[in-house]
Amino acid sequence: MQTYEIFDPRFGALINGNARLEQLYTGCRWAEGPAWFGAMRSLVWSDIPNNRMLRYDEAGGAVSVFRSPSNNSNGNTVDREGRLVSCEHGLRRVSRTEHDGRITTIADRFEGKRFNSPNDVVVKSDGSIWFTDPSYGIDTDYEGDKAVSEIGRCNVYRVDPASGAVAAVITDMVRPNGLAFSPDESLLYVADTGRTHGAQNPAHIRRFAVHGAHLHEAGVLADCTAGLFDGFRLDTDGRIWTSAEDGIHCYEPDGTLIGKIRVPEVVANCAFGGLKRNRLFICATGSLYAVYLMVNGVKTC
Repeated sequence: MQTYEIFDPRFGALINGNARLEQLYTGCRWAEGPAWFGAMRSLVWSDIPNNRMLRYDEAGGAVSVFRSPSNNSNGNTVDREGRLVSCEHGLRRVSRTEHDGRITTIADRFEGKRFNSPNDVVVKSDGSIWFTDPSYGIDTDYEGDKAVSEIGRCNVYRVDPASGAVAAVITDMVRPNGLAFSPDESLLYVADTGRTHGAQNPAHIRRFAVHGAHLHEAGVLADCTAGLFDGFRLDTDGRIWTSAEDGIHCYEPDGTLIGKIRVPEVVANCAFGGLKRNRLFICATGSLYAVYLMVNGVKTC
């Protein structure tokens, strides 16, 4: 399989023709939620149906079980203090792993009702936590526990860093999924994978202008040309590197698709890591892949 597909000359400057796509591990049922820990030179990610989290050690190349059971964890990130923040389908919450190993609940309810199944999460520089809450973890028993939605819709939420109060900041998406801030945090990008629940529903990434704790619609960045967008990350120049059915798609901030990294499995999510944050780790169905790029990912902690 050809690793790179170039649609725009700008993409050629972002890839290293000598860097091949490497399969680092296989054996998952649905790999998701990669999060890079620079101090440990390791990547933690979720294997949702197997109810576990795995850890890849970049220094030695070993893969081990980080946590099992994991409450069917999905999306993960690292906060500004180097702590793991996770979305858990099983307990329908967003949790944080403290420095001493304790797991605390950040949020598990909105207006007294349980979340559906928190999916992906990001932490802003002010300490606020933003996450999506589609229904995938309660639709069936495969990635969580089948249940009826108590809230009755799928929202994007913000947790206030001072009070812990939870606010619904986007309420008009069908199935909000991956999300990430632009490098200067002036924009929030959110994928809507509503197509999984009807051909008439969206399969796109939307942009929102960030004004403190509030968002204002800034339009659709792009519609997916292969399957669905899921999780994604940005590089320091503001380009979006997003999952899709046939690999990683790279978009300029103006919404131009400039190239693809072909992956032989359906991609769920990705994260920049490595000593220089120039290595893109890719969670794709049953495997973890990685490729070195000529760009650097946005530092999140």
